[in-house]
Amino acid sequence: MSGEALRAEGVRKVYDRRGAPTVVALDNVSLLARPGERVALLGRNGAGKTTFLKIASTLLKPSAGTIEVFGHDADADPSAVRPLIAVVPQEGKPFFHLTPREQIYTYLLARGFSRREAKERTGEALAQMALEEVADRLSITLSGGQRQRTMVATVIATEAPLLFLDEPTIGMDPFARRSVWDSLRRLTKKGSTILLTTHYLDEAEALSDRLYIVERGRVLVDGTAESLKREVGGSVRVSIAGGADLKAAFATFGDSFADGGGLHVITTPERIHEVLEVAVREHRTATIGPVTLEEAFLRVVGRSIDEES
Repeated sequence: MSGEALRAEGVRKVYDRRGAPTVVALDNVSLLARPGERVALLGRNGAGKTTFLKIASTLLKPSAGTIEVFGHDADADPSAVRPLIAVVPQEGKPFFHLTPREQIYTYLLARGFSRREAKERTGEALAQMALEEVADRLSITLSGGQRQRTMVATVIATEAPLLFLDEPTIGMDPFARRSVWDSLRRLTKKGSTILLTTHYLDEAEALSDRLYIVERGRVLVDGTAESLKREVGGSVRVSIAGGADLKAAFATFGDSFADGGGLHVITTPERIHEVLEVAVREHRTATIGPVTLEEAFLRVVGRSIDEES
């Protein structure tokens, strides 16, 4: 293998529908994933994240632009790319007539692993995802979270050079999500590269070495979570309940972002008391906390990540 794990240049995807407006799902997307990195595409539902992963994993053809996986063109040479990747599709489901153990084992055999190694890897993946107690139950009898963990276990068992995970922890409880995070960290230590999509801010911050914020098919900004938070312009967030209509009153303290009727003011520790004085004068309650990735997202996109595209 040679080159970067993944390099995208000017990727566009346009849907021309007869009798309906043209839809631009991706608009000139360029991004990079280096070997051994965990890279997150962070964006609201409908931002174009899944479309990009489908193109990168050879499931969809781009309208323009190129994606290379370890130097191979994903569109022109998909047969060279597919052995190098493994994919967890968004809300993918294991085969209903197989158990988690059978699902993982069969998938590994299909990818060319020996029976001995497939059995070993299956056991390890089941343990990592805490699926031992349900390993021999038919998938149709499992909860949604257990099925999703089975899908993740199936893919991490491959230890493929490049893994695509589309909203991998959707439907999982907090403990299961952290098990997935730990497993992905172990994989990159072994040399795998991971590109995941998520709309969970805590997941992007905890898991990614670098992240790209995607909105309406475009990459708006990229960097580390820490670098994006620094760009917000302060270290403290003061949240004013019901303060969305008071943005002008807080304008001198730093950037502010309205969200769900409230107002978040980004300022410095030295000016907290001034912000609170204004809040009291306006008969509003306020809470104080550190700047988070949420503020960086609001600054870049202009709306909450939970707001539908």
